[in-house]
Order: sequence, then C-alpha cells, then structure tokens
Amino acid sequence: MITAAQRKCRHPSRSFWLSLLLVVSLAGALELSSRLLDYVQKEFGQAAYQRLEDWKRLTDLAQNAPTNRQLRLVNSFFNRVRFVSDIQHWGEEDYWATPVELLTTNGGDCEDFSIAKYLTLKSMGVPDDQMRIVYVKALELNQAHMVLAWYARPDADPLILDNLINDIKPASQRTDLEPVYSFNGEGLWLNQSGGERTRIGEAKKLSRWKELNNRLSEALRP
Repeated sequence: MITAAQRKCRHPSRSFWLSLLLVVSLAGALELSSRLLDYVQKEFGQAAYQRLEDWKRLTDLAQNAPTNRQLRLVNSFFNRVRFVSDIQHWGEEDYWATPVELLTTNGGDCEDFSIAKYLTLKSMGVPDDQMRIVYVKALELNQAHMVLAWYARPDADPLILDNLINDIKPASQRTDLEPVYSFNGEGLWLNQSGGERTRIGEAKKLSRWKELNNRLSEALRP
C-alpha cells in the first residue's frame, strides 16, 4: 500500500524534487541542499533525514578510498534499504527512482539499488567506463533482475554489486545470473551467447533511463 508520504514524494510533489537544490548529477557531482534536508526531516522524519546525511558522509569519507573499498561501502550501504516492488511503493509497474527518493522513502527495487550505487560511485570518482548497470535474468528466482558491474579493465571479469547478496563476487561466480543487456552514461550493450557484448546504441534508447536522466538534469537548472 502507498503511504501518504510516498504519494507526496511521487506524484503531487514530483516538481518538488526538481525545484530543490538537490543534486546527484550524471556528471558526478553530489550535493544535498539544506532546503532539501529540512523538507525531508519535516515531512518524512528524522530517520529519512539521517539516511541522506549518512549517504553524504559516505561519499565524502570514501572519496579517496581504493576502489575495492568504495565498492564494498556503497554496496553494503544501499543494501540496508528495504526491497519493495514498484507497484507497492509507487503505484506503477516500473518506476526508476533517484537515490534521494530511494533513501527518503527507505524502499525500492533492484533497478533503484543499481542506479543509486552507480551514481554514488560516480560521485566518488569511479570512471563511467568501468561501470555498467546490467539487466539480467535471476535464474533461481526465474525473474528479471538488475545489478551493477564494475570492470577493472574492459576485458576483466567484472565484480557484481547486487541487492540480493552482500558479498561482491566476480560475474564468473554468479552462475545464477544470466546477463541480457547493460548500459551506463555512455552507451547500451546487448549480451550475446559466449559472453560477448555488442554495442547497440545510446542508453537513452531506454525510456526509463532517459526519464531519470531528464529528472536529474532538470534538477541542475537554476
């Protein structure tokens, strides 16, 4: 069931998230305005406020940490958020939330976790070309799923950040996941048999990703 707070966050107040000086930009900058934090504390409570404060503190403290440590910290931080389906949480079949929406409402699904991890690591300086958000089939669950992959090199066995488990394992050890396609801020790739990936264009082909980008970009405007 959608709570009043969630309804306020999602539908009547979508312009609120855009008008405040929040920002997690796809360029990598992360800023949380005092206006946003004050609003969240008033409307969603101290716990929601603290989650945003903890997120900002995490990005500041881990800014210069080794990448492997950044991966572990970010993965474990977001995996504390409760998993809830889009239809239950937002009243839509498929809604890709921003990290602020995820943390403020303390709920989201696999896409939201993966996007939040991607944007947070990007804000810490992890290069975009080392990360891919990967749409997979979770074989044991027999359902679609999404994870974040980090590549030390373009041809490396990537490490998988997943909300289903806290351990970060190489993709070769995640035989329960079957990749379908992947994307980041630079492109869109189709996974083929044998592990090969073929670039098929820009990630903006994905309507939900394009919508999320537009919302983040609007938030940057004066």
